[in-house]
Amino acid sequence: MDIQIRKHIRNNFKDSDVSEIKEAIIASIDSQDDVVLPGLGVLFEVLWNGSTKDFQQTILSTIHDHI
Repeated sequence: MDIQIRKHIRNNFKDSDVSEIKEAIIASIDSQDDVVLPGLGVLFEVLWNGSTKDFQQTILSTIHDHI
């Protein structure tokens, strides 16, 4: 079965404003449901790919410091 989760997640958020995206992220994290992790991973991929090398280093440092 080919779900194409990247395409599905991007389509779900393509018309969303910043507050809707924020609410979805917070709700996903608050749910503590593992089923939302792939969607959050897609959003992380968007963040990573859209970031400068310097900001990627900040992301890595933040993750490292909080694990």
